[in-house]
Amino acid sequence: MAAQNMSKIRMFSCIIWLALCFLVECEDRQQQLRFDGKTGEFRILQVADMHYADGKKTLCEDVFPQQMASCSDLNTTAFIRRLILAEKPNLIVFTGDNIYGFDASDPEISMNAAFAPAILSNIPWAAVLGNHDQESTLSREGVMKHIITMKNTLSQLNPLEVHIIDGFGNYNLEVHGVGDSGLVNKSLLNLYFLDSGDYSTVPSIPGYGWIKPSQQLWFQRTSLKLKRSYTKKPEPQKAPAPGLVYFHIPLPEYASFDSSNFTGVKQEGISSASINSGFFTTMVEAGDVKAAFTGHDHLNDFCGELTGIHLCYAGGFGYHAYGKAGWTRRARMVVASLEKTGKGAWGTVKSIKTWKRLDDEHLTAIDSQVLWSKSSSGGRRKKPIGRL
Repeated sequence: MAAQNMSKIRMFSCIIWLALCFLVECEDRQQQLRFDGKTGEFRILQVADMHYADGKKTLCEDVFPQQMASCSDLNTTAFIRRLILAEKPNLIVFTGDNIYGFDASDPEISMNAAFAPAILSNIPWAAVLGNHDQESTLSREGVMKHIITMKNTLSQLNPLEVHIIDGFGNYNLEVHGVGDSGLVNKSLLNLYFLDSGDYSTVPSIPGYGWIKPSQQLWFQRTSLKLKRSYTKKPEPQKAPAPGLVYFHIPLPEYASFDSSNFTGVKQEGISSASINSGFFTTMVEAGDVKAAFTGHDHLNDFCGELTGIHLCYAGGFGYHAYGKAGWTRRARMVVASLEKTGKGAWGTVKSIKTWKRLDDEHLTAIDSQVLWSKSSSGGRRKKPIGRL
């Protein structure tokens, strides 16, 4: 009996040790993200809809006939490599449909090849799922479980502190201040990642999936926790740190724009869920989100502002994804820049800008715009009250 009890104690101790190790690893992963001490920037490359399958064997979609013979998944790989060299991102974010499950003979091999440029670059990267990633032999959970084992990824299966949450790949990352500043332990930029699902599981609701109440509750609690930490000592701040949100399927609010109030192009309909789960309102109420970034609709690459939040597409990236012959594949860059304090040190985030890069001869940059700046985000000044 004593030996049996000792065995149980050892097993329990082992479980506790593994849990602690996992927590430490997650903390280390978060600490990897930090603003650059020389430039005061944090640079994010968004890659949407690679639709990777079997590499050289997988031909391109929607390119000119003369391109077909030499065009394959390898063109997608070459595009990522060129972007990494040109933009030198601090983080690469893959926003779903990373592989095209129907055409992937082995989803693990396809994922290894799709994410290989990020892995070989030694740049941290994060991923969420789209609606096609699980259409091979792995479930959505299986796909995400493979992703989180890969080198240099900051992706997580789901939040450790949440016991019940819909989907797989709901997590947040913190971007801390530069190493020699007083804000070294503050998250100056908060990144949220959510699983927007694949297809509706409710028989009476057709179409695509959506961000569920359990995910929104986690987002609200995480946002509130980050705001409280940011406004507490040491170095307490008055306003919350800016937040950016990444997921795959656009929200119904993306349909609020026309050519008069967005930057970019809209060449197809907004393929959101057929119901509105209220996540846009949840982001507005949180008060820290400045922009949300999606993929899914490959021929849309616009960015428009609604109620203080920019809703942005990245545009189709992958060559095995549907597109439009003559309309160049593209990716979105986002750069957050810090302000300088009166003493010459790096302070908090001053501005967030974005542009797109085209896969042409010169990696042409287009549609540069400011998503948010500290100078334009303050409340309206009150009119002074004169004395009687």
